[in-house]
Amino acid sequence: MAAQPEAIEPAPTRPPRARTRRPRSAGPGRAGGAARMPGGGWRVIADKEFGDHVLSVRLFILIALMGLAAVAAVYSTTTFVRTNAQQAAGSTGLFVLLFSAQSPSSQIPAFATLVGLLGPLLGIAFGFDAINGERSERTLPRLVSQPIHRDDVINGKFAAGIAAIALVLSAIAVLVSGFAFFELGIVPGPDDVARVVAWVVVTVIYIGFWLAFAMLCSVVMRRAATSALTAISVWLVVTLFASLLTGIAADALSPVPANPTLDQQVANAQLQLDLSRISPGELYSEATAYLLDPTVQSVGIVLPSQQSAALPTILPVEQSLLLGWPQAVALVALTVVCFGAAYVVFMRQEVRA
Repeated sequence: MAAQPEAIEPAPTRPPRARTRRPRSAGPGRAGGAARMPGGGWRVIADKEFGDHVLSVRLFILIALMGLAAVAAVYSTTTFVRTNAQQAAGSTGLFVLLFSAQSPSSQIPAFATLVGLLGPLLGIAFGFDAINGERSERTLPRLVSQPIHRDDVINGKFAAGIAAIALVLSAIAVLVSGFAFFELGIVPGPDDVARVVAWVVVTVIYIGFWLAFAMLCSVVMRRAATSALTAISVWLVVTLFASLLTGIAADALSPVPANPTLDQQVANAQLQLDLSRISPGELYSEATAYLLDPTVQSVGIVLPSQQSAALPTILPVEQSLLLGWPQAVALVALTVVCFGAAYVVFMRQEVRA
C-alpha cells in the first residue's frame, strides 16, 4: 500500500500593521494656527526691521535734520541760559532751560518746540511703507507663509519703529546735555535728569502716535506714496491749522456777542482749549511745559486775579509728573486706538501670493 504524503502546514502570517498617519501641522492660515517661533515671531520681525532702520539712509537724513534743528535751537538759547546761570547759580531747573527756553532776541523756537514740530516726521518716515512696501515688493505673502502668525508682522514692525525713534531721541538728548555740560558748565541734578528722561518718554509716545497713524495709512492704502502724502497732509493740518479750526468750532458752539461778559469770554476760551486737546500736538506741548519748566503750575485758563494770587515756586519733579500725567495718558490712548485700528484692518485683509 503506497504511503500518503504528509500534509504541509502553511507558514504563519503576521497580522497586518495598522498604519498610523502623522498629523499635519496647521499652517499659518489654517485653523488651529502654527506654533509660534521660540521667543515670539514679532521679535524676529522687530530685529530685522530695526537693523534695516539703523542702516538705512532714511535714518541718517532724519538724524541730520533733527541734529541741525537741535544745534540751531541750542545755539540761540545759549546766551539766554548763560545769563540765567549767572543770576541763579545752583538753582533747580536751570539745566532744563536749554531744552525748553527760547531766547527773546531769536526767532528760532525752543528745542522742545522744534521736536514737537518735526518729531512726527520720524514716525511717518518709519511707518508710511511698513505694509504696502511689502505688498509692492511682493514679499508679504512669503513673509506670512513663515511659521509666524500674521499679527507678529505688524507688531514687530511697530516695535522696531518705536525702538528706532527712541534711539534717535536719546542720541539727540545726550548731545544737547553734553553741550550744556561742556559749553555752559551746568551740571544736571537728579531732578533735571528725571525731567529729561520723562520728557524723552513722552516724546517717544507722541511720535509713536504718528508712527501708528502712518502704519494705518500703509495698511489701508496700496501705494506707499499715497500713504506718505496722506500722513504728511494730516500732520500739516493738525500742526498749522489746529488753532484756527478749534477757534471756528468754539465760536460756533459758544458764540461771543459784541459786548461779551467775562463769563462768556471764559466759556468760549475754555471750550476752545478743550477742543484743542483733541490734537496730540496740544497734549504734547502741555506735557512738555509741565516736565521741562518746574515753575509751571497750570496750562489752562488763568484769570488775572488767580495769577496775582499764585505764589511763584519751583515744583519738585513728582508734582510736575503728576500734573503732566493726564496728557501722557491721553497720548497713550490715542496711540493705542490708532494702532488698534491698523491691527484690525490688517488682520482682516486677504494676502495673496
